[in-house]
Amino acid sequence: MSGTPPIVTFQNVVKRYGDGPVVLDRVSFDAAPGDFISLIGPSGCGKSTLLRLIAGLSPVTGGDLAVDGRTPEDAATELSFVFQEPTLLPWLTVAHNIEVAQQLRGVPAAARAAARARAIDLVRLTGRGSAYPRQLSGGQKMRVSLARALTLEPKILLLDEPFGALDEMTREHLNEELLDIREKQAWTAFFVTHSVAEAVFLSNRILVMSVNPGRIHREVRVDLPYPRTGATRLSRPYHDLVAAVSGLLRSVENP
Repeated sequence: MSGTPPIVTFQNVVKRYGDGPVVLDRVSFDAAPGDFISLIGPSGCGKSTLLRLIAGLSPVTGGDLAVDGRTPEDAATELSFVFQEPTLLPWLTVAHNIEVAQQLRGVPAAARAAARARAIDLVRLTGRGSAYPRQLSGGQKMRVSLARALTLEPKILLLDEPFGALDEMTREHLNEELLDIREKQAWTAFFVTHSVAEAVFLSNRILVMSVNPGRIHREVRVDLPYPRTGATRLSRPYHDLVAAVSGLLRSVENP
């Protein structure tokens, strides 16, 4: 919306770990509320590091980073993180795994149960609350991880290659479900992926990153209309964008 302040702002952000090489160099961009921003680039270009900076899990070395008008540390309660692995506790049921994040924040039991019920419905796991992780497929485990993040009702959802280990059909189904949930909850998303097709399908903006050090090489606007479905993947504009972004990615992998 015109005039709405950005929810995340990077201004010449630099990141290095200790005396090591620069991981991110002079990264600058704004994210508007409701953006779905995918980050793609060669391994080691700092995609996951960028998410960690937003989450306040690691401090910036230089430059300025604001999240919802505050420091990342002060805004931490506005975010949820979905990692590459589901990170479920094997001795807890689906229902109790989903409640873990709320318990850590001291949310009362009744409120936890209500949020858990909403999240289970959103990720289509109704009837699986009493199951244990060992009884779930890979896709179902990622749904539990996503539900756990959604119970916190985040303004910003950080997703670090959450579907990378799944088969293509499961991945495509979860992409569609993720966008359906976004329509209902309207969070801002930062999504790390190595799949150009996934980035184009999900995003309204793609940041193509280069490596050594990590920088924003190019931003691509994705003007495909929402909602996006299986038919989107068959459209000519979708395929043209996948080809264009793939070309950009090859250019930074082989400069």
